[in-house]
Amino acid sequence: MTDWLTVTEGTAPLLVSIPHTGIDLAGIDNRLVSPWLGRRDCDWWIDQLYDFAADLGATVVHTSISRTVIDVNRDPSGASLYPGQTTTTLCPTETFDGDPLYLPGGEPMPAEISQRYQSYFAPYHEMLGYQATRLRGMHPKVVIYDCHSIRSVLPRLFYGTLPVFNLGTNDGQTADPALQELVVQVMAKTGDSYVINGRFKGGWITRYFGNPQGGFHALQMELANRGYMHEPEGKGEPDNWPVPYDAAFAAPMAAKLKKILETAITWAQS
Repeated sequence: MTDWLTVTEGTAPLLVSIPHTGIDLAGIDNRLVSPWLGRRDCDWWIDQLYDFAADLGATVVHTSISRTVIDVNRDPSGASLYPGQTTTTLCPTETFDGDPLYLPGGEPMPAEISQRYQSYFAPYHEMLGYQATRLRGMHPKVVIYDCHSIRSVLPRLFYGTLPVFNLGTNDGQTADPALQELVVQVMAKTGDSYVINGRFKGGWITRYFGNPQGGFHALQMELANRGYMHEPEGKGEPDNWPVPYDAAFAAPMAAKLKKILETAITWAQS
């Protein structure tokens, strides 16, 4: 554990990854157009939304480093996870909306990107790997659940309004179809909109750690912000974004997510 990487160890066959709620800019603030812009694409309040996970016995791994510094859910080689579609890179230089993140001349060069990889990306993945292996030694199956959220409308990344629940298993490659179907059943009963392997099929964490033949079953859950917060229209401005966390408003979504995680644990223990 470090000042930016926190781990809560459990014994249930569930590893929860929280890679994008960090707002620590690691000292690059003065090179950015603004610190606020550097934090705008954070997966706001996801760590609070899933604060019940440890009580279920899950192991939770969480980084406080902003995705603007380095995105631990991107292919470290730089290859796009969604060829032909707009996406951000390992060390993004623009926001989801295409706004420049850095002042002219402030963008990270290859040597700095490598340093950020060694300082933040590699330790995060090493911890996920260690915890997954630890749990696999206790259970024949382990579910790796990667938590995300994003604005409901982002024309540069996808058309129209995103469903509330977006489950990704890289087209069924990262998890047993039986587990996927059980989660789909839970989503269907919520009454909220949902999709499986739509615009978000799972990022690097899901694709790298998902190995059903080896007993590792990885799911990515991308939530539309409106499902758990008072999401404003548009891309958000400093005076209205982020919206403060409202636990009462988020409670129905937390209950639905708890059912999903409980279902995953029960399946893994079966």
